[in-house]
Amino acid sequence: MKHIKNLFLNENLILAVILLNAVVIFLQTSNVDSTWIQVVDVACTLIFIVEMIIKHSDLGLKGYWASGWNRLDGILVIISLPSLVALFVPEGLFDLSFLLVLRLLRVFRFLRVLHFFPNFTQIVNGFKLAIRESYAVLLCFFVLIVMFGLINCSLFKDIAPDYFATPFDSIYSVFRICTVEGWYDIPDTIALATSPAIGTLVRIYFCILLIMGGIIGMSFINSVFVDAMVSDNNDDVKAKLDEIEKKLDKLMESKEQ
Repeated sequence: MKHIKNLFLNENLILAVILLNAVVIFLQTSNVDSTWIQVVDVACTLIFIVEMIIKHSDLGLKGYWASGWNRLDGILVIISLPSLVALFVPEGLFDLSFLLVLRLLRVFRFLRVLHFFPNFTQIVNGFKLAIRESYAVLLCFFVLIVMFGLINCSLFKDIAPDYFATPFDSIYSVFRICTVEGWYDIPDTIALATSPAIGTLVRIYFCILLIMGGIIGMSFINSVFVDAMVSDNNDDVKAKLDEIEKKLDKLMESKEQ
């Protein structure tokens, strides 16, 4: 019994079953179906259910659901249960097979290997610090994109409806310009639909928007974010330098005595 318990608690085995189930779902989605594929799919689902039962027995109900990973696994297993019921439901009466795809989210358990990476905790802490330090800049940048999106929607929605027909389309187009992704297509489209003089003004306007938002704005955001991420490392270096300086001061004092 202990060997069976250890088998279902083996993360490598569960990951292999997840990947196998992913292949099965891929084949089923590609309309490649057979009795063996259905058998493998049911076997994978039963393995997930047994794993959940064994973990409940090992950790207890409260202990199992206290873990975030286990909560995700448990919810996905419960969601996948109708797929077993679907085997006994006449074809065409209900279509519950799409729920199987949700179980693929268990592949995210593979992210656990990141904890074995060197300095992974430090990287995560640096990312949290960067978000906390730069959220105001990101929010300001988002407000500017929305503002220019609404302005451009009012100005160009009739001239270039493919880019500015709705506020959402306009905001997305401004974001494209700020990311320097095909930005020249937008002013060229407007310029071709207007007079040469207005087309020139439009090109100048979008060039200014590109420089302010795409080049300067994005560079500023990147610099703030990167600086915030490495600030924790800078603090560690500074602390070590202060410690070395104190030791040197003590050494100099001992020599003077």
